[in-house]
Amino acid sequence: MMPKTMRYSAMPDIHWTEQDNPRHALWRSERGLAAPKRVQIADDTLSADAAYRLASEGVGLLWRGDFQNARHLLQALDRRLSKRATRKPRAGKPAVTAKPGEAGDNPLTRAFHQQRMAQAQRASILGSVLITLDSAYGVALRRAPDVRLACEQAWGPVPKGLTTDDAASGSEQVCSLRELLGIISAHEWRKKGVAVPELGMGRDKLPRQIHPHYGVFSPIRGEYIALVAKAPLPLSLGPASSLVALDIGTGTGVLAAVLAQRGIGSITATELAPRALACAQDNITRLQSSGMAQAANVRVLRADLYPEPGHALAHVIVCNPPWLPARAGSALEQAVYDEGSQMLLGFLNGLNAHLAPGGEGWLILSDLAERIGLRSREQLLGYIAAAGLKVIERHDTVPKHAKAQDNTDALYDARSKEITSLWRLGRL
Repeated sequence: MMPKTMRYSAMPDIHWTEQDNPRHALWRSERGLAAPKRVQIADDTLSADAAYRLASEGVGLLWRGDFQNARHLLQALDRRLSKRATRKPRAGKPAVTAKPGEAGDNPLTRAFHQQRMAQAQRASILGSVLITLDSAYGVALRRAPDVRLACEQAWGPVPKGLTTDDAASGSEQVCSLRELLGIISAHEWRKKGVAVPELGMGRDKLPRQIHPHYGVFSPIRGEYIALVAKAPLPLSLGPASSLVALDIGTGTGVLAAVLAQRGIGSITATELAPRALACAQDNITRLQSSGMAQAANVRVLRADLYPEPGHALAHVIVCNPPWLPARAGSALEQAVYDEGSQMLLGFLNGLNAHLAPGGEGWLILSDLAERIGLRSREQLLGYIAAAGLKVIERHDTVPKHAKAQDNTDALYDARSKEITSLWRLGRL
C-alpha cells in the first residue's frame, strides 16, 4: 500500500470557478474517471431536466444545496435514464454494436457488450452530481449525514497536516454523490454483516456473519459457499485436522473460514488487494471472537495468488476467480471481470507445483461466460488439461439471485439457465 502522503499527492485536481474566484480541490474517483473539465455550481433551483441535459454534455454539477435534494435529483436522473433505455430505436437508427471481433455471431455476446456500454454511459451521467468534502471527510450541506467514518473506512484516515478547510491548500476533496452513497451503503453492510449459515452459530445463537469492506466482493451469492461446505474432503490423505489448505484470492475470507469450520487444521488465505487483505483479517478475528475456535487455523497472507516458495504443499487449494473474462472498468469490478482469464489461468497453472500428492484443486466457476459466448467449455477444459490436470468430479448448483429471475434483463436467457460449479481437479 502506498504511504498516505503519496496517496494524496498522487490524486489529481478538479478546477472550477465560484463567485468569480478560481477554486480547486482533490478529485476522487474509484472508477478512475478523469475530473470533468466543465463544472457548474448547482443547488435546489436546478431542475431535473436541466441537470440531465448538462450531465449528458459532460458537465459536473457541484452541489451547494440541500443534501437530500441532491439525492432526489440523482433519483430523477436515474428515472430519466430508465425511461430512455425502454424506448424503441428510431426507424433507420442503427443499433449499438460491440467492437469488431468481440461479439461474434452470438446475440447474447452482443447483448453483454451493449449492456456494459449502456452501464458505462449511465454511470457517467449519474456520476455528474458532485459533492465537496472537507479535510476530515465532512459534508457541509444542509441535512447531510455524518459520512466521516464511512469515508475513512473506504479511503483511509486523512493524513496529519491536512487540517485546514481552505481549498487552496488541497485539503478539500470532491467526489460524485453516487460514489459517496455507495460508500455509505458499504459502511452499513460492514456494520450489519452478511449471515453465512455454513459458518455455524455464534454466541448470540444466530448464524455467524461475514462483514464485507468497501471495494471487497460481498458473499451474498451463497450457492458457491454451500458448494465448498459440502464437497468431499480428500480424507484418504488423513483426518481433516491434518490437512493443509490454501484459499487463493480470499476476498472477505469467507471460503477460508468455511474450510476452517470443516475442521481443516491449517489454512492460508492469500490476497493481494490491500482492502481485501484488511477485510479478510478483520473477518477471521471477528469469527474467533464469535466463538469459532477453528478460525485460529486461518492465516491471512499477502501474495499474488500463491505463497512464496517454501510454503507447505496443500491437500486442498480453493479458488473462486472472477467469472467473466472481460476487462474491468474499475478496481471495484475486478471481483467480477478477469481480463484474459489471467487469474483463472494463474490458479490452474500453479496447482501442480503447490498440491501435495493426492491433493485437489477446487475451482469455483459459473458457466455464465460460456452461455454468453465469452468462453467455451472446450476452452475451459483445454486450460485444465494444458495445466497438467484432470477433472475428478464436478458439483453443480443453480443460482437463485434476483437477476436470474428478471425476464426484462437482456441476458435473462443466459442468467436463468446459469449453473455454478465446483470443479475438483487433480494431477494427470
